[in-house]
Amino acid sequence: MSIDNLRIGKHYFLRNFGESTSFLVLETIGSSDFRIKDLLTLETYKLSDLIRYGMGDDFDLYELD
Repeated sequence: MSIDNLRIGKHYFLRNFGESTSFLVLETIGSSDFRIKDLLTLETYKLSDLIRYGMGDDFDLYELD
């Protein structure tokens, strides 16, 4: 799945560089960034902060049911 396909109000799982997280998309920031809420810690931050070091070989993004 591509980052361009993220939708507000949906839950997603992301694995990158050996770390994984589940999050909720709260709002769109500009044309290519999102404010997200981590479902484990309940912190809010930008998606760009989560993938700032690029996309690793193990990059995996999919929508949770």
